[in-house]
Parts: sequence; C-alpha cells; structure tokens
Amino acid sequence: MFTGIISDVGQVVARDGGRYTIRCGYQAETIALGASIACDGCCLTVTSVKPDGAGSIFDVDVSNETLSKTTLGDWQAGTVINLERALRAGDELGGHVVSGHVDGVAKILAITPDGDSQRFSFEVPPGLARFIAPKGSVALSGTSLTVNEAEGRRFGVNIIPHTLTQTTWGRKTPGDLINIEVDVFARYVARMMEFPQ
Repeated sequence: MFTGIISDVGQVVARDGGRYTIRCGYQAETIALGASIACDGCCLTVTSVKPDGAGSIFDVDVSNETLSKTTLGDWQAGTVINLERALRAGDELGGHVVSGHVDGVAKILAITPDGDSQRFSFEVPPGLARFIAPKGSVALSGTSLTVNEAEGRRFGVNIIPHTLTQTTWGRKTPGDLINIEVDVFARYVARMMEFPQ
C-alpha cells in the first residue's frame, strides 16, 4: 500500500527482458528482499539489492501482464522514474490510498502555466473515465493528485513547483504516456452501482 507521495527519483540503469535494474537514493540496508517499491506508480517486488555510492541499486522482475498495462515496456537504460516505499503502520497518509496496481495509461494533451504551477491536461482510455471526478484523487506516475475538472475522457490537474522539481513531472512534455491508477474507492462505488440489492 502507498500514498502517492514520491520519496525519490530513480533511474533505470539496465534492462534484460522483464528484469530491470534501478538506481535510487535509498540505503541498501533499508530495502529487504521481497519489499514492495512503487516505480512510476507500479508496485514491484525487489529481487536483489546492493549498495551503490550514497544509495543503492535494486532489481525487479516485470510480468507480461504488467508490461501490457503500463509504460514499463518503454523503459530503457536512462529512464527516470518516480519511487515510493511501501507504507508502514503509523506512517503519515499524506496523499490518498494507492495500491500500486496501475489501471492503464493516460496521455498528456497539454501543459500550460498556471501561476507558479503547471496545469496538465490528460486523456484516458474509455473504460477509466467514469472513475475520475472533479476534486477526486488520482495517481499519475505514482503521484497523488487532485482532479480539477473532468469532461468525457479528458481531465486536468495542477502540479505545484515542489512536485515539479522533486519528481519526474518537471521533465514531462505533451504526448508523454503516464501510468494511471484511479481512486480505489471510486472503483468500489461503481461496482456497487452495477449490482444494487
């Protein structure tokens, strides 16, 4: 379980099929084998870890199912990604409840200045639009964000300067594809509406 509060920006240093090697700022001794780390919003299991300078390098294995539903298939050496460690009991829940189970891929349509922030507009696959509502939560590239407006398959969010500089969002451009996880509570409500008693 995660909160969508990014704690590090990692970099893919190697890829061998479905195995990825990622460099991060987390200390190796704090990462247990089998630990879950959200990588650009996708919950992945650490299969090996070793120290690397001030941080560490860890490996994850990615299934074909995950590759088909996320942006991970496009990752190569040099790709930078948002990272978040799994939530521990007693930790502050600063964002919203995020499972790390990516629902699909959204496309950035436009990025425009909005004061000191940046307004991002997205388009989502048809099946996900119904779960996105104004003032609701959404996880994009693992980042917990609040929806400003939603119409049809399009919606927008504002990203503040801190998030732009402390995550990968400052590097994004229109046309980029983004992992999206809709709010789990919206999904349950929609399911309940399908089968009323």
